[in-house]
Amino acid sequence: MMKTETEKNISYALLVVNVLVVILISANLRSPIISVAPVLGDIRDAMKLDNFQVSLLTSIPLFMFATCSVLVSRFSHRFSISRFLMYSLIILSFGLFLRITGSVWMLFAGSVFIGLGICIGNVVTPGYIKNTFPKQIGLMTGVFAVAMNLSAALASGFSVRIGEWTGFGWRGSLGIWLVIAGLGLFVLALELIFSRKNQPETKAALSSSDFNMFKSAQAWNISVFMGLQSLFYYCMVAWLPSFLTDYQMQGDQAGWVLFVIQITMIPVTFCSPIIAHKMKDQRILIVLICVLMFASTMMFVWLKSQWIYANAVIIGISNGLSFSLSILFFSTRTKSSANAVKISGMAQSVGYLIAAFGPPVFGKLHDWDISWKSSFYFLSGAVVLMFYFGMKAARNKYVED
Repeated sequence: MMKTETEKNISYALLVVNVLVVILISANLRSPIISVAPVLGDIRDAMKLDNFQVSLLTSIPLFMFATCSVLVSRFSHRFSISRFLMYSLIILSFGLFLRITGSVWMLFAGSVFIGLGICIGNVVTPGYIKNTFPKQIGLMTGVFAVAMNLSAALASGFSVRIGEWTGFGWRGSLGIWLVIAGLGLFVLALELIFSRKNQPETKAALSSSDFNMFKSAQAWNISVFMGLQSLFYYCMVAWLPSFLTDYQMQGDQAGWVLFVIQITMIPVTFCSPIIAHKMKDQRILIVLICVLMFASTMMFVWLKSQWIYANAVIIGISNGLSFSLSILFFSTRTKSSANAVKISGMAQSVGYLIAAFGPPVFGKLHDWDISWKSSFYFLSGAVVLMFYFGMKAARNKYVED
């Protein structure tokens, strides 16, 4: 009887640890990159970087996502999921350490390791959720998305102040995320300990899959949808302060608009996967997402900065829905956790490659048309394409079919 009670306690403890793993891994997937933007000026002055070198600090991790996601998914079955996530945090921690110490080359080398560590976490976490919480995929996807967006919002808003509080300037702003990565490693170590006592570790390992994801039409639908919704998000984040300034808004006001977008996304990213997972298909949500995104671009064309906070809410709702839905597809459109990781790798590789073209095209169109209208027409066209691929991805059809 005593043994049974002990086993129950271990099971409950393991469940809590599993949830904490999702939260802490998610908290490390955006914040190390988002925290750079507010202190870019300080880094540039301290390290004597030119504008091209400064841009590499944010583009290197994105390039790592695009190039390594598929490779990560192919090697994922060789380790248990928890061990793979632990390796991702070790690599991330090493990159975070390199980034704040030494020379300019260490700054860039750290960005490479940070990108690789986050890439592994991005690809493997949906498989972890599907494997560990098969009956709560919607709920845990919501937890995953909220933790990611909340940590990103905190990183964006408090990066400068963290540097001031620690007394280490930009190094303190970026180095603080070593603490979060360390907490993640601690919780993953606890999980491995409890797992050994509660069940064989092999149960937590991903099975191998020979399925060629690139030959699946549904996988391509999900990947292109993922890429286009990311393109919309990164165009807005990269250029919103610039076009709002042209629309006669002050810099601090543009910052508050970004804050409203991020805050609006948090409840949406939590609730929408829970609702979407209970639906037979999610095409009605695709309609809602694309209508809202199209409306937001037209509001900038016609109204410019008028009703800007209402528009920020619209952007937050639509982006929160599209992001959480694209992540949910990794689990709900596959039959095994191995294939969930595979589609995650493919979609993020293809998706970030598509998204990488968004901000440069958006900015180049502004060079040709200083009114920004052509730039927003470009985004509107991307939304139309997203509707086409999203309606196909939202059908109740597995990638293996």
